[in-house]
Amino acid sequence: MEGIAPAAPARLAVLLRHLCPDGAAAAARSLTAFPTSAQVVSAKHPAQFRYTLDNNLLTPAQRNFYEENGYLLIKNLVSDEDIARFRDEFARICRGEVKVPGMVVMRDITIAKSEFVSDEKAVTKLQDFQDDEELFRYCSLPQVLKYVECFTGPNILAMHTMLINKPPDSGKKTSRHPMHQDLHYFPFRPAERIVCAWTAMERVDRSNGCLVVMPGTHKGSLKQHDYPDWEGGVNKMYHGVRDYDKNAPRVHLVMEKGDTVFFHPLLIHGSGMNRTEGFRKAISCHYASGDCNYIDVKGTTQEKLEEEMIEIARTKYGLNSSISMKDVWYFRSRLVKGDRGNL
Repeated sequence: MEGIAPAAPARLAVLLRHLCPDGAAAAARSLTAFPTSAQVVSAKHPAQFRYTLDNNLLTPAQRNFYEENGYLLIKNLVSDEDIARFRDEFARICRGEVKVPGMVVMRDITIAKSEFVSDEKAVTKLQDFQDDEELFRYCSLPQVLKYVECFTGPNILAMHTMLINKPPDSGKKTSRHPMHQDLHYFPFRPAERIVCAWTAMERVDRSNGCLVVMPGTHKGSLKQHDYPDWEGGVNKMYHGVRDYDKNAPRVHLVMEKGDTVFFHPLLIHGSGMNRTEGFRKAISCHYASGDCNYIDVKGTTQEKLEEEMIEIARTKYGLNSSISMKDVWYFRSRLVKGDRGNL
């Protein structure tokens, strides 16, 4: 048996002479016999991705960016025509021409006290528009869903829908949104299979209160949230992270109409005041994989939030029976693609 091993390189050298006659001699000289199959190679293995899935849409650079930063901005994703239709539907809802069961129409804490503000200027946010077929089209736009699938996989549910109409600030800074993590509001996991799509309905920048993100914070844990102690007051459910490094780098996401940012639910983010005279509009949806699971939030940082959400739901729907945070989110969600699974 000892005489067999040296013959292998020789046979390979013969084969190389047939395949590449000019380089056969050099190739034969470079051959090395290894005693085992555990050959050391210099080629690097592909990076292990935790937050994105491999479906051949995102480039390696885009996947690496999201892995490191927790967000990804895609330019010009939603058409002007679609945005115009969403704006028209928003206006009809504000005028009372369209009634949507279960949808929450919100007003800024300062605007709500004014009797002189009406129609669109009185509404700062539509929440839970999943049963409005026109607005729900946003959640099922093919060009949006193909990116969503890079984070959730093929079974996709719309869990939380919003159209935001950030008002000009009254001078009390109530148009701000405190720095927070969206996972604070969600009783389902894992976080890696949840993503938000947030689309600018017009140019957004620092003057009208664009999103501000803290890159890389999605790699941390869910932090304690409370209402911030703001002199001008805080809007309902506008919770903020209690402790975070206020000196950590921030990025202000300047976006044009139709640009869409996708971000992780643990990414710490918020938005500043609207210093202009116009209303800054954006539309968004949080998506989750049907393979996610509901969790019990009792004994966690979310327990106090659950109590607040249940109280709001009871007031809104006149419920007297025992309900949980899971029940609230089950009825707020809607299947977009594939199977509902555990959600």
